[in-house]
Amino acid sequence: MESTRTVAFIGLGIMGRPMAAHLVKAGFDVVGHSRRRESADGLIAAGGRWADGVAAAVRDASAIITMLPDSPDVEAVALRPSGVVPSARPGALFIDMSSIRPDVARRVAVAGAARGLRCLDAPVSGGERGAIDGTLSIMVGGEADDVAAARPVLAAMGSTIQHVGPSGAGQTVKAANQLIVAGNIALVAEALVFLQAQGVDVGAAVAVLQGGLAGSTVLSRKAGPMLAGDFTPGFRIELHDKDLAIFAAAAREAKVVTPLGAILAQLTGAARAQGDGGLDHSALIRVIQRLAGQLP
Repeated sequence: MESTRTVAFIGLGIMGRPMAAHLVKAGFDVVGHSRRRESADGLIAAGGRWADGVAAAVRDASAIITMLPDSPDVEAVALRPSGVVPSARPGALFIDMSSIRPDVARRVAVAGAARGLRCLDAPVSGGERGAIDGTLSIMVGGEADDVAAARPVLAAMGSTIQHVGPSGAGQTVKAANQLIVAGNIALVAEALVFLQAQGVDVGAAVAVLQGGLAGSTVLSRKAGPMLAGDFTPGFRIELHDKDLAIFAAAAREAKVVTPLGAILAQLTGAARAQGDGGLDHSALIRVIQRLAGQLP
């Protein structure tokens, strides 16, 4: 496909807003659409444009990106009569960067291919910070030629871009990513509650742990906010809970037993039930604190 210069970006939430702004900075003509018009204020200030609907946004685009909360949202935006698949021009790249079920990604790709679109599932890891910094890790499923065509677009938003297999493979890898991240958050939470209960210098303890094998991105980024009780959402618990449900369903389909994944799903589910679903996923520590009798 010739150079991709006009990019439609559908979904300007916590992640989508900075991702779309990076595309503008990279020289793309970005046309945005979201459920709330005010979500596009930052994009317009950066030099992007607003479209009143999905069809209007994608009609002249050579690449289309969706960044939406869940599988039903992607299916609706992609497949409804005024959606991406019926409205985009043949040959356009359709890159879904949401975190959704692998089977839904494959279904959307089949529908898109029937209309002449070049479909990729390209979920991301790195959270709001990675989106703001343009350093997301992007795992891409689809045809190799289509991945190559999409690289200039993806490179504006991420520092690691890896083709991981056919349609649906990106979402499968993302599900594994979310399992690992949730496990790390839960273990960091348990360790912090333990350290506080023992009366040690928790800040010093975190520093020495970070310098050894226990060190991780989760420990370096999340321990401080956990200790400060700052759960401003970068990635909400309710979305992580949704992602663990995606992982569980895909694991059952593959006949893979994942006992720790089941425990993590129970913890994120408990956090949602306790009213913490809108908080950052580091608020999982609040579940551990409640179990320890430290919170009501």
